[in-house]
Amino acid sequence: MTQVYLRRLSRWQAEQQRDAVADVYVSAYHGAAGAEYRDRRGFLTRFENHGRRPDFDMVVADSGGLVGCVYGFRADRTGDWWAGFRGDLPTEFEELTASGRAFVLAELMVLPAHRRHGVATDLQIRLLTRHDTDLIVAAVDPPDPAGPEAPGSMLLRSWGWLNLGTSDPGDAPGAHDKQLWVRRPLR
Repeated sequence: MTQVYLRRLSRWQAEQQRDAVADVYVSAYHGAAGAEYRDRRGFLTRFENHGRRPDFDMVVADSGGLVGCVYGFRADRTGDWWAGFRGDLPTEFEELTASGRAFVLAELMVLPAHRRHGVATDLQIRLLTRHDTDLIVAAVDPPDPAGPEAPGSMLLRSWGWLNLGTSDPGDAPGAHDKQLWVRRPLR
């Protein structure tokens, strides 16, 4: 495998790279055949919204073109992040969110040809060591009840994240349940 370089992008640079990032998204998450356009549009809408969030930060992996990226932002102090959570939410997590001490890992993607070479791990470390927070949160698709553990869940578990439970997104169009994962910062 060729050398992969990591670099941080400013909010402006991230916006300039949006189409390349969307290409990685579509290639990294092979959706249903013919759904690429819808998946790409949905991603670009989310990416634009996330890019406006407080403390938006992004790191990309480049090897003669983008091969992966990770980005996130500080969780809203309103606690909306926890809306729909099923279960007993530790009071500490609500307090950390309300005090602006929670960071959301919003997206992590690596092209299939570059997986299992430490690119995702390096991206995660580069992004999360930059932030002065006390809690990091991620939401991933839950596994198919009849199938094996979802790849995103397996990866987070291997990095020491804790599966907190499931969240119901409510009545948002196209939304579905997510598994919420948490961890303490990398320092």
